[in-house]
Amino acid sequence: MRAPVRRALAAMMALFVIIAIAGCSPRAGEWSAEPYAIAGGAAGGVYDAYGDQLARTLVQARGIVAGVLGWVVWRLQATGQFAPEKWNIFTYSAVWVRFGQGLLATLAAFAVAGVGSLVLGFLLGIGRLSEHAWVREPVRWIIELLRAIPVLVLMMLLYYGLPVLGVKMPPYWAVVIALIVYNGSVLAEVLRAGVEALPRGQKEAGYAIGLRKTGVMSLILLPQAVRAMMPVIVAQLVVALKDTALGFIITYQELLYVINQLGNQAPYGSPLIQSAIIGGSMYVAVCLLISYVAYRMEKRAKRSPKTEAHAAADADPRINKDSTVTEVIAMQRGAGKFDGTNTGV
Repeated sequence: MRAPVRRALAAMMALFVIIAIAGCSPRAGEWSAEPYAIAGGAAGGVYDAYGDQLARTLVQARGIVAGVLGWVVWRLQATGQFAPEKWNIFTYSAVWVRFGQGLLATLAAFAVAGVGSLVLGFLLGIGRLSEHAWVREPVRWIIELLRAIPVLVLMMLLYYGLPVLGVKMPPYWAVVIALIVYNGSVLAEVLRAGVEALPRGQKEAGYAIGLRKTGVMSLILLPQAVRAMMPVIVAQLVVALKDTALGFIITYQELLYVINQLGNQAPYGSPLIQSAIIGGSMYVAVCLLISYVAYRMEKRAKRSPKTEAHAAADADPRINKDSTVTEVIAMQRGAGKFDGTNTGV
């Protein structure tokens, strides 16, 4: 490595170390904690102390992150990962076409696996919430069994195990089915937890206005549970997207397969790290897109029910200001005693 480059990297590392040390040094009273303070007495002093501690912790975290990033950049430079010959392979259009094919294969498996996981999760979750023990207990054991088996083991059983029994399964369907089985069982427990976290009065109010079990579940409990557990559901879908990379083990040509294939090209310097950087950026972009779409859906879901409920309460004489949101939902869906067919007899 040339001397000017070494000196620049040494100066950069020294700066990062200074930042880290400055962030770790506790200087009480240097940081203002006005947003955390409560006016008056000892309570304000307690929150001032917590504010100072939080500010110091944030500075420490920034210093540590900066130091780690600086060390990573230094090691990449020191091992020649920024050398032009390492990146020369990415000047060919065929390489980017190959990346595109791998990304499409990943998205194709994720799309089917995501939808299938949601469907299976809802079915198992509803069975888990059944009031009949002969339905609830078998479903509980099925969920526990499916959650206990690693995704990779499921893929290998489907791809390598079924041919022993005379059934040959393509790697695509082995990946998709394994992801559906595992993530569907996890989402079932997420849904169950969301429903059981709702106030008991929601269910009782639904029965009080004449809804049956299916109406209470589909009109009142499930919509609220889905909105409450939306961040967890999105996180599990992101896990399903990343788990498609396990298909590399069973020769499914998704994005990780392409990364490994390009990274082992010895004539181009085996650019494995460079391929991983590009492919990892694609994973990050897709995950951020999924999170953004889910965020927009969550914001829209939070706005619409309240607006519709108030509009219905103002427009329909059967709903007065003392009515509950449950009654408004039942009236909108044509269920219970507000469906227009109840004669009051």
